[in-house]
Amino acid sequence: MGTVFSFDVRGGEPEAVRSALADAVASLHRADEVFSTYREDSQISRLARGELALADCAPEVAEVLALGTEAERLSDGWFSTSYAGRPDPTGIVKGWATERAARRLRKAGATGVSLNGGGDVQLLGVPELHRSWRVGVADPLRPGGLAAVVSSTGAAELAVATSGTAERGAHITDPRTGRPAVTDLVAVTVVAPSLTWADCWATAAFAMGSRQALAWLESLPEVEALLITAGDEVRCTEGLASWLG
Repeated sequence: MGTVFSFDVRGGEPEAVRSALADAVASLHRADEVFSTYREDSQISRLARGELALADCAPEVAEVLALGTEAERLSDGWFSTSYAGRPDPTGIVKGWATERAARRLRKAGATGVSLNGGGDVQLLGVPELHRSWRVGVADPLRPGGLAAVVSSTGAAELAVATSGTAERGAHITDPRTGRPAVTDLVAVTVVAPSLTWADCWATAAFAMGSRQALAWLESLPEVEALLITAGDEVRCTEGLASWLG
């Protein structure tokens, strides 16, 4: 997936958690092998070239593409898992793989899990009794600065995902044109229980632009967001303040 993953795992029976950690790391490598569009031998690349049928791919390929189809429906087409007529689940697979790996550790008995996949974070449980996880949101216009700090405030599940141009340039495509999205935004950060969906919604919202994105994000259940425009204007959903601290 072309990025760095970092784990912060608390509690649980040591042997069980160590085994689950090894499985979680293996699952991330497996996701890269199956879904990378940069690998000629990945199943998604072979599917795109017509060398494999969907039924011949690993079951998670159909799972991820189905999730992408649902994200496309809920975003009115602003999210897509295709590019130039070929399957390309890049916009969803990192969040999906990160969330799945984090849940392996929680299921194994870890009392707290923070898994950061290239700046997008899935939080489960708590780091310590009476403490919350805290995630800094980078300021895209002030390198090294923070735009906000998100606190899990005791939530059992919370995810923070950001899409923007600060680190990777204009890499987000407008599904309607197939070209880089023309938008007034430089970053969108979405807070939601699931990183799979937070990742999708941040990408779709960025492509929409601030005016349409804010109203759409407000309509999604259990979703809050922070939007920053190229003009250094900050816009937030009404409930975001409850997650800041």
